[in-house]
Amino acid sequence: MITGPLSGHVAVVSGGGKGLGRSFCLALARQGAQIVVNNRNRLVDSGGRGPADHVAAEIAAAGGTAVADYSDAADPASGDAMVGAAMDRFGRLDICVANAAIGSGGMFHCQPAGQFDEVLAVNLHGSIRLARAAMTVMRPARYGRVVLVASTGGLHGDVGLSAYAASKGGLLALGRSLAAEGEPCGVLTNMLLPYALTQMTDAGMPASARQRMDPDAVAPVLTALASPQCTLNGEYIVTGGGRLRRASVVEWETVELPSGPDLTPAALADLVAASHQGQPREYRVAAEAFADLADTGPPDTGPPDTGPADSEPARQRRR
Repeated sequence: MITGPLSGHVAVVSGGGKGLGRSFCLALARQGAQIVVNNRNRLVDSGGRGPADHVAAEIAAAGGTAVADYSDAADPASGDAMVGAAMDRFGRLDICVANAAIGSGGMFHCQPAGQFDEVLAVNLHGSIRLARAAMTVMRPARYGRVVLVASTGGLHGDVGLSAYAASKGGLLALGRSLAAEGEPCGVLTNMLLPYALTQMTDAGMPASARQRMDPDAVAPVLTALASPQCTLNGEYIVTGGGRLRRASVVEWETVELPSGPDLTPAALADLVAASHQGQPREYRVAAEAFADLADTGPPDTGPPDTGPADSEPARQRRR
């Protein structure tokens, strides 16, 4: 067995058979983690082995421990199946990497609805299912590290990739919510926004960037986020090609609307410009942003952990 900083820890990596997922699995295993390598078996070799089998074999050949899982992230049962594989084989789950994703290009008004929905089913709903199943194990154990693999497309949008951007933007919002909910239980959630040359990005990767955008360059950030020593929570971390930067969502300065029932477009543009001249502000959760705008004082976010009933919201939040 490999010994390292993650020895004794168990990780599930969805979409772990190729590209970034493969790099994540190998890096986690190199640090001693035992891995459930997930990848749907769309293509198999002459021996009937798919991408997850090959990565699990690589890990085993290097002295590590891994099992393959073939769940399709679009399957409603996929999250439970992946976490179940970890519990059945290793008896625990410490690290959840929601990485499975597909890309489908096309202008929004031209893209078939079914194609759009397929991207959401894999990228967003698949990650939601995996994170939910992981949380049901991690919260009672009072420990866990969740990494949602998102994209700067989810922050900024992108032309011809509206489905992909929508799916990844959903993960960014979900991750902030999970970070706030899980922290009192020792379950930390962060969002990784990688740039890497993979099967999905191959066609659009500029020639000048191809050499340095190796998926292996992203893996050290992933293993650091998976570490028990990591205290980051709710962060958006952009990385690729040996570089990193922190990202966030901000609101700018609060300005007063003029009195009266109407607002001209010119007046609105002036108000937006005035707001933008102030300092950007970050908020941990939406309730804090509301409290700041409404001058209501610090929000009451409820008890940190309400035990078995905490799957139900304590109350409806004002929006």
